[in-house]
Amino acid sequence: MHSGKVEICGVNTAHLPILKGEEKRTLLELIQNGDPKTRDEAREKYIFGNLRLVLSIIQRFTHRGENADDIFQVGCVGLIKAIDNFDTSHGVQFSTYAVPMIVGEIRRYLRDNNAIRVSRSLRDVAYRALGVKEKLIAANAKEPDIEDIAREMGLPKEEVLFALDAIQDPVSLFEPVFQDGADSLFVMDQVSDEKNTDVRWLDNLSLSEALKRLGEREKSIVSMRFFDGKTQMEVADEIGISQAQVSRLEKNALKNMKKYIS
Repeated sequence: MHSGKVEICGVNTAHLPILKGEEKRTLLELIQNGDPKTRDEAREKYIFGNLRLVLSIIQRFTHRGENADDIFQVGCVGLIKAIDNFDTSHGVQFSTYAVPMIVGEIRRYLRDNNAIRVSRSLRDVAYRALGVKEKLIAANAKEPDIEDIAREMGLPKEEVLFALDAIQDPVSLFEPVFQDGADSLFVMDQVSDEKNTDVRWLDNLSLSEALKRLGEREKSIVSMRFFDGKTQMEVADEIGISQAQVSRLEKNALKNMKKYIS
């Protein structure tokens, strides 16, 4: 997807209108209370005046390599749903209500076209949960938490959460999550590495120093036993001594190494 694309789905994005606050309120009033002809005209104008919102949202999905026109059209479906279900009596900004609707529509499209398959039962629970979520957003003009969704569905919270997690889209480790000028913070920067910690590095350094204190035969035995995974019999055959000698030398080497490992 090219985020700098000027024309998308035949729409010149460089010349999209920006609706002012009073104009938005007037159009919403006509959409909800006008006669059929006036309502349709106001709805079309309001959709066109909010296409910039759709454009800003689809930038979140640029790393997926999806066709920009397809994602934009799906986002427009979410926008139209938001316009048709928006209730001005809740006193919230339209964008506050519309953004999760647009994002949800795009994510649903990406899930349906995802190569990763999830069991039918899990998908059914997840899609029901998403439907309930949209219903609660429409009713309360705010995003419900998982407890609200589970309560509405009559299911345990854990079951709903598991189903929703199962249909989440994979995220690239190189997806940016924050950008400050030229510096970007990627997902991989927020993933801990439990293997290459400072403590592990110090342990490896101590082990390396302890190995240096051993004689060549002891060092060879320790290396074959604990780095190559060979048995004492295999080590004995390789260096030409008995298994009992290997066992004695191994114990002596480990005893000496403990003196240098804190």
